[in-house]
Amino acid sequence: MILKKIVKKGLLLTIIGAMALGLVACGDNKESETSSLEKEELVLGFDDTFVPMGFKDSNGEYTGFDIEMAKEISNVMGKKIKFQPINWNMKESELNNGNIDFIWNGFSVTDKRKEQVDFSKPYLRNRQVIVTLVGSSIKTKEDLKGKVVVAQSESSAINAIGDYKSNFKELVTFDTNEQALRDLEAGRADAIVADEILLKYYTNQKGADKFNFLEDNFGEEDYAVGMKKGDTKLVEAFNKAYDQVVESGKASEISKKWFGDDIVVK
Repeated sequence: MILKKIVKKGLLLTIIGAMALGLVACGDNKESETSSLEKEELVLGFDDTFVPMGFKDSNGEYTGFDIEMAKEISNVMGKKIKFQPINWNMKESELNNGNIDFIWNGFSVTDKRKEQVDFSKPYLRNRQVIVTLVGSSIKTKEDLKGKVVVAQSESSAINAIGDYKSNFKELVTFDTNEQALRDLEAGRADAIVADEILLKYYTNQKGADKFNFLEDNFGEEDYAVGMKKGDTKLVEAFNKAYDQVVESGKASEISKKWFGDDIVVK
């Protein structure tokens, strides 16, 4: 009789334990299904030196193509938007830790990044171009052998260059593209590899006749907005709002303001 009671008690404890684990598991699932879409204010993480996508102007205000698009899209989504400058090297960590809801700043789509974040539909097409000073002997990608090349650290330019960097004398990286471009202007580097959209804007500001864009490049890519892995509700809501901003003609208006032409992906 005593043995039967012990067995029954053991079974009961096992069942209770299993139920408790089930509740914990349910709780975990519920937490993982939580979407940033439930928030009233969404936080956009960006590199505030990345002209013309998102940067601080002379008045200390955040501006740029991505900033203006974000305002329009968040308005359609019925959300407030907060612009949060971040260390670009830590962007995925900031997203996964919940400090930001979007990585939105000329963020190039790569296979490696797809493993870490979920992307919106592409909104701009871009290339990783090679730029030198006018008068340089560098005319092709092959001519970069034995040369000093600069790029932004943790950027898609680094991924695009890949193993080809072994041909360089040195690949020097900087926190920002602006710093890298200054090194080129000062003659400390032979070439810069960076986003075409960014370099077109920068070189026009500094004097386009001083720079040479090579026909060779390190590949084409798309710009898209990064969101936390698994947050499909936010991705779907974003894409729907993006389509509305494009259809309204507002995206075209913003593009022409910053790039002189409508280059937005439809």
